[in-house]
Amino acid sequence: MEGQEFVRDANYISTRITRDGEDGYAVEADRYRLIAARACPWANRSIIVRRLLGLEDAISLGMPGPTHDERSWTFDLDPGGKDPELGIERLQEAFFARDPEYPRGITVPAIVDTRDGAVVTNDFAQITLDLSTEWAAHHREGAPRLLPEDPAERDEMDSVMRRVYTEVNNGVYRCGFAGSQEAYDEAYERLFTALDWLEERLTTRRFLLGDAITEADVRLFTTLVRFDAVYHGHFKCNRNKLTEMPALWAYARDLFQLPGFGDTVDFAQIKEHYYVVHTDINPTRIVPAGPDLRGWLDPHGRESLGDDPWGGGTPPGPVRDGEQVAAGHSPLSPA
Repeated sequence: MEGQEFVRDANYISTRITRDGEDGYAVEADRYRLIAARACPWANRSIIVRRLLGLEDAISLGMPGPTHDERSWTFDLDPGGKDPELGIERLQEAFFARDPEYPRGITVPAIVDTRDGAVVTNDFAQITLDLSTEWAAHHREGAPRLLPEDPAERDEMDSVMRRVYTEVNNGVYRCGFAGSQEAYDEAYERLFTALDWLEERLTTRRFLLGDAITEADVRLFTTLVRFDAVYHGHFKCNRNKLTEMPALWAYARDLFQLPGFGDTVDFAQIKEHYYVVHTDINPTRIVPAGPDLRGWLDPHGRESLGDDPWGGGTPPGPVRDGEQVAAGHSPLSPA
């Protein structure tokens, strides 16, 4: 809002899918469909976690196109403009199937019950936590443990994730949608204070919690991978580029090159989403040609900080047919 700080609407449908079905939705293979646009950082988290844990056989994936209007995300990339499993043109239809008077924004990720076509939840933070815990019986053999078992380590992870969310994940949006110079200046200072803290933290450890990836790394990665392509210019987060922060840039490349991270990232869709949808920031809807993405494949040299990113587990296998990033949309999928 003009003259004010950007505040994210954090009221989501909080129903959970659990082993005991306490909220009326029990864990069950082939019942639910994850709707997650590649363009969206919050949705990208769920795509990564689903892939890392090997839940492709248990939860199907629907992917809206990169742009949306005031009403909803749409399935314009699918044949006939409809999701092939749900048979709907707009994600809004699944929200209205849950609540015909649904009053809030239509957001991704969302999990839909294919039995009635209604959204179960769009609580993006809880979705990935439940994929690690409630869906454990359906994890692939060798899936990494993304949530620490040790209570002290879990407390540390939760503390790190809170700061990453408020100052970085949401911080770039506070910069981009600031309604006044004062609000922008404060958001900018908070963002780069947090990035400097992360730069220092990642100088001496391979990942945020140590030698192996956790949920915290997934949450930070989806912002970092969009930083130079979108947030640096479009959201005015321009003290420096990610490529100018040695530890963070090497860390981001490290994750990008791990199966399950970079192979979920579609830079073309990311840029189209931000530069086309945010007409208040970019009224011309011109999508920039850069940046050069080839550097994402440069050696990162972080193996000396820890040699087992999977924490005793194994990497996921090849990306499933139909879920690959389009050719030319990533350095991992050249034209």
